[in-house]
Amino acid sequence: MDTSVDYIIVGLGLAGIAFAEELKRQGKTFVVYEDSSQTSSLVAGGMYNPVILKRFTAVWNAKEQLDIAIPFYLSLEKKLKASFDQPLDIYRTFKSIEEQNNWFISSDQPALQEYMHPELVKLEAKHVVAPYQAGRVMHTGRIRVKELVSAYREYLKNEDRLKEETFRHDRIITWETHIEYKNCTAARIVFCEGNGLKRNPFFNKLPLNGTKGELLTIHAPDLKLNDVIKSAVFVLPLGDDLYKVGATFNWSDKTNIPTPEGRQELEDKLKTVITCDYDIVAHEAGVRPTTGDRRPLLGVHKDNHRLALLNGLGTRGVMIAPLMAKKLYQFLENDQALDKEIDIMRFKQKN
Repeated sequence: MDTSVDYIIVGLGLAGIAFAEELKRQGKTFVVYEDSSQTSSLVAGGMYNPVILKRFTAVWNAKEQLDIAIPFYLSLEKKLKASFDQPLDIYRTFKSIEEQNNWFISSDQPALQEYMHPELVKLEAKHVVAPYQAGRVMHTGRIRVKELVSAYREYLKNEDRLKEETFRHDRIITWETHIEYKNCTAARIVFCEGNGLKRNPFFNKLPLNGTKGELLTIHAPDLKLNDVIKSAVFVLPLGDDLYKVGATFNWSDKTNIPTPEGRQELEDKLKTVITCDYDIVAHEAGVRPTTGDRRPLLGVHKDNHRLALLNGLGTRGVMIAPLMAKKLYQFLENDQALDKEIDIMRFKQKN
């Protein structure tokens, strides 16, 4: 064997980066296989937001996620000498007095007081449709995921830890003490493949549904937004009068190909959010690794404990990936039990 490491990581989206960083922090060696087949991390808005703005409820485990995530991205900025975290408030526009009242009720709940400002806001942006004003969500922002993934890939290349090739699951050989893959031996393999899990013969029976999302990037010089607007779609400022608009939810199409139907849906909804002219400069799509119960998929294969999984981060990968990486590491290395709601053994008949 030419290479001997503690871990092989398959996939370099948010999950793969988070687990690689946890291994680095713990002094473990690793190599990453990545073929750029999964795009959900790259095309997503990258927002972190502790409030479900459809129902004004708290995101599951939001505070613990943010307490880990924000320092995590700060450390990556220092390591990679780049800026990825863009703090932004989110303004949820209201369609009725009833929505305003629901906001007041929710903002008074202990789990949400830190994040939901109790006073209504009259938006200054004249081209935003907000007849009943808006509510402000705090401690939110955007991670520039595409830039982060690109910078981290270069970092791994420079450390000779990246294999830019498709991982062949049929080439795995399991021994009593280790895993063998091509010219590499490792104690374990951790699969962070996103929706690519469907091609993984060891875990493809798990209920990773996959939800396709399409997004637009528009150029709107008259809009003049400095924060995120959330209504029928979100409008996220990127700078230079560019805004990302999204997103659609398609449970049947599992391709990364943008569609005319997705574009039309986004444009129709955007008309109810802003009133100024714009040009579409990009249209992208990706399949989010979602699960039916909206909880991640962590654990090991029931017949081979050297094969581990970190997946199912859904629509909030930016927030949840760093915490899940820590939990998986402690489970694998220190036998700390996984929470039942994230352990793949909740689907043990399918693992």
